Amino acid sequence: MGTLKPGLYAITDDRLTPPDRLLASVAAALSGGAVLVQYRSKTATQAERLRQASDLAALCQDAGVPLLINDDPALAQRVNASGVHLGQDDCSLQEARKRLGDQAIIGITCHHRLDLAREAADNGASYLAFGRFFNSGTKPGAPAAQPSVLTQGRAFGLPVTAIGGITADNAEPLIKAGADLLAVVGGLFGGTDNDIEQRARQLTGLFAKHHPLFKIPD
Repeated sequence: MGTLKPGLYAITDDRLTPPDRLLASVAAALSGGAVLVQYRSKTATQAERLRQASDLAALCQDAGVPLLINDDPALAQRVNASGVHLGQDDCSLQEARKRLGDQAIIGITCHHRLDLAREAADNGASYLAFGRFFNSGTKPGAPAAQPSVLTQGRAFGLPVTAIGGITADNAEPLIKAGADLLAVVGGLFGGTDNDIEQRARQLTGLFAKHHPLFKIPD
């Protein structure tokens, strides 16, 4: 998987990780074993986004875990994040790669479609994200995907990410189907820091059981 390790991919949310809880919530997820973090904010101002992303970049750097920025290569460049996650309606992968360089991690939303995954792989994506697999509060209108797309998506030779309504209770079949990363929002964040850490540990434990390349962190 290159610079990406299999495991929990924690994605922030304005409602579940509000500004006064953002750093503590992500720190709890990291303590629980998260191997990748994405800063996703749809309501913060540009100044707030810069400050929050900068703080998260420092936190993740200290933890040795990559930070990605949702939909914003310019912000990723400003805070020296590890890369970006792009949806189908965001800037092009080539444009992001040109700005961020060959070493940047660039993930692409592929929904339930292998043709989008093939295109992303051909254009130099770092990982392919499929979903939603379950009802999602974050993306309620996203088309449904079947676990088989994870198995088929592995043919492109890139890490495969599952997203959409994932919790510790329903995640096991997705890892068994081929997910290298589980992108989790509502199934991770919300509640106390102890709650978040415990959920992260539960999700990480599923990788320890079912992913052939998972290694328990030192």
